[in-house]
Amino acid sequence: MVETPPSNSTFLHPPFFILTGIPGLGRAQAWLALMFGPMYLLALLGNGALLTVVRVDSTLHQPMFLLLATLAATDLGLATSIGPALLAVLWLGPRPIPYAACLVQMFFVHALTAVESGVLLAMACDRAVAVGRPLHYPVLVTKARVGYAALALALKAIAIVVPFPLLVARFEHFCAETIRHAYCAHMAVVELVVGNTRANNLYGLALSLAVSGVDIVGITGSYGLIAHAVLRLPTREARAKAFGTCTSHICVILAFYVPGLFSYLTHRFGRHTVPKPVHVLLSIIYLLLPPALNPLIYGVRTKQIRERLLETLTFRKAQF
Repeated sequence: MVETPPSNSTFLHPPFFILTGIPGLGRAQAWLALMFGPMYLLALLGNGALLTVVRVDSTLHQPMFLLLATLAATDLGLATSIGPALLAVLWLGPRPIPYAACLVQMFFVHALTAVESGVLLAMACDRAVAVGRPLHYPVLVTKARVGYAALALALKAIAIVVPFPLLVARFEHFCAETIRHAYCAHMAVVELVVGNTRANNLYGLALSLAVSGVDIVGITGSYGLIAHAVLRLPTREARAKAFGTCTSHICVILAFYVPGLFSYLTHRFGRHTVPKPVHVLLSIIYLLLPPALNPLIYGVRTKQIRERLLETLTFRKAQF
């Protein structure tokens, strides 16, 4: 939708919107809470445990684990930005959300998604330096530089995502109060706008290409350097060990970008062929699946974190 002419049924922006959840499913969508509820709980517990382990264990105060903690904090925020409202809609049916709260949720969902993509790029660069220039790694990658990178990612996300709610807030008239979605996604709200939404559409497309596109190119380049460095190692064992340090990160990248790619493609090119419930389900999976999987991936595959978690659990059992 680019422009919708005003009609007698239009009104000034309402005090609240109505989130419907998964369009067309009605009360049957309550069963989806049995899937998304555990995913949200796993995201809370898993990322909370990762943050706690990194915080209390001084041996993990290293750049790689600080980047992992940044990813866990982002995942925690991303899951929480939609989890409670999503489960309320699935369990209780369509729920009202205040107009201002809708714009705030829109900002945090898109900003935290941008931060997560940037953190994955930073982690890819970290692995490229660790594998390609291991002797220079302690000098090139420091805790201070990781902190600056995290701050830069947060500021960049704020700067590029703030226009989303502002572009919506400039409109005074809406054709409906009901958002056919489970959360306040930018384009789902724009569909209700009466007026010229070309700027919203173009900015959404440009932002997707600029953020995810640039980050994917950077990640691909980093792994090109990693592959080049690995192939130059003299023995198969050395190559396997070097590449093994990157497998967790590769799994996390796939968990984030594959659902995101499907969600983006169905939204941009399958709007008239892919049913609306599929659009909404893919967007929810895109936001909840990575936060749920990431702590499992790193908890299982990272020796230091796995050992620390086992020590904590063993200690608590001994207390009982």
